[in-house]
Amino acid sequence: MTKLLALLFGWILDLLLGDPAWLPHPVVGFGKMIAFGEHRQNKGTHRKLKGAVLAIGLILATFAATWLLLYAISKLPSPLGEGLGVRLLLIFFCLAGTTLIREVREVFLALDRSLEEGRRQVARIVGRDTSELSAQEVRTAALETLAENLSDGVIAPLFWLALLGVPGMVAYKMVNTLDSMIGYRTERYREFGCWAAHIDDIANYIPARLTALLMIIVAGRPCLAGFVWRNGCRHASPNSGYPEAALAGILNCRFGGPHYYFGELFDKPFIGENDRALTTEDMKKAIRVNRMAEVLMVVLVGLCAWLGY
Repeated sequence: MTKLLALLFGWILDLLLGDPAWLPHPVVGFGKMIAFGEHRQNKGTHRKLKGAVLAIGLILATFAATWLLLYAISKLPSPLGEGLGVRLLLIFFCLAGTTLIREVREVFLALDRSLEEGRRQVARIVGRDTSELSAQEVRTAALETLAENLSDGVIAPLFWLALLGVPGMVAYKMVNTLDSMIGYRTERYREFGCWAAHIDDIANYIPARLTALLMIIVAGRPCLAGFVWRNGCRHASPNSGYPEAALAGILNCRFGGPHYYFGELFDKPFIGENDRALTTEDMKKAIRVNRMAEVLMVVLVGLCAWLGY
């Protein structure tokens, strides 16, 4: 019952608050640890080995620290020994559904005011160079990120919560943060971030495909399964293409194409065929699908917690 209540309250907190700027966030601390290690180790020879040691060490340390924290709390007198407050806060910190939806909505609103504002706003949530994007490319980038981060920011953390409990969920956030900071195929990170990227690929393999499945189920479009299967594997990432393909199929639009990251051009294949103009209504529909998929996943994980799995 404690696990179920922690899930529900943690999820409700994310719905209500998102990631408030005034509240210190553990992922910020993860980022500082990664940056510290990268600046000290990403030099000289054996960069791939150094990156592997950093990535694996931080992931294992995060899991162990969270487990020890919850174990120590369990030894306290009840009701503190239940650890409900700590568990729900950690779950809250690991979910990023509301913040992402707010950011994507702001991109479309900013774009209605001016193209330059839209470019600046979308730069907050994507890694690509946004300075030369057209209005259509800004909208596309925002919706691609919405689909991809439904998996990374909501479904995958909940998946690992169900599988390995709160320590697994927090460790997954470290995996995801490592990939977002050093898991790039640029000259600087190609060797050092290799292990971080591969670990992230493994951690997201099932969640990404589960995300796509949940999306087409809640959209009432199970017939899109073939479309998702054909197009999902066309993405440069082994995982990101599946939720993106699901949203492209639901909206009947086209994602992908060449983009600049850190000054280097990456020629990504297209996902979908209908290169139509995206609108604010598409954004609203995409957000509805995201929210419904999120709710369905919470229900599934809640059932697992209630049944004791």
